[in-house]
Amino acid sequence: MDDRKAMNAIFYVLRTGCQWKALPRSLGAASAVHDRFQAWRKVGVFEKVWAKGLLEYDAGKGIEREWQSMDTVMTEAPSWGEKARAPTRLTGRSQVRNAAYWSKGTRCHSRWL
Repeated sequence: MDDRKAMNAIFYVLRTGCQWKALPRSLGAASAVHDRFQAWRKVGVFEKVWAKGLLEYDAGKGIEREWQSMDTVMTEAPSWGEKARAPTRLTGRSQVRNAAYWSKGTRCHSRWL
């Protein structure tokens, strides 16, 4: 498989979000494309492409360096060790309070309310 065909297949997977096994056969064998992706990832091909793309964009349109944004989500994983007890079913006011949290889209567990 030539490099151009492999890169097109890799971009297809990254753009569509499909699994490697769901790669259309016309783009190449999924195992060959995945192997090429892993090899290129290890040697830093994608980082080099990204850096070169940024330089070209900066030269053409310019990158606004005064304003930057970062988005992140941090959640606490539950601790289910030996001493931790499983959450109990809520009743009464606790159940209403828990329903209010869930209706707001908050991802929390009744155990921490």
